[in-house]
Amino acid sequence: TRAEIIKKLVTNGYISLNKKTQVIAPTLLGEMIYDVVASSMKSMLNPELTASWEKGLGMVAEGEVEPQVYMGKLEKFVSDKTAGVKQLNNRYLLKGYFDEAAKYYKPGRKKKK
Repeated sequence: TRAEIIKKLVTNGYISLNKKTQVIAPTLLGEMIYDVVASSMKSMLNPELTASWEKGLGMVAEGEVEPQVYMGKLEKFVSDKTAGVKQLNNRYLLKGYFDEAAKYYKPGRKKKK
């Protein structure tokens, strides 16, 4: 559900949730991940991709496609995208994005052990 997705994003530190106002905002980590994806594999941000995955899962659930066939296609897609990202040399571009975004965040507090 959407609530579970939001809870997971908060738990993983990608977004923050103000419990009083219920306002959701990205964390620095969340912005960094978005920047990496946007500059490395923009197609992953396309809602049509999510829709096609949902359609594929629906076809598996209905028995129209074998789970192994669907997973094979999904694994190939992920493998191809990962190989493409590994070939990029965009570290300096991403560092610029990070430095720009970091201006708007307070330095993190270290937790006491």
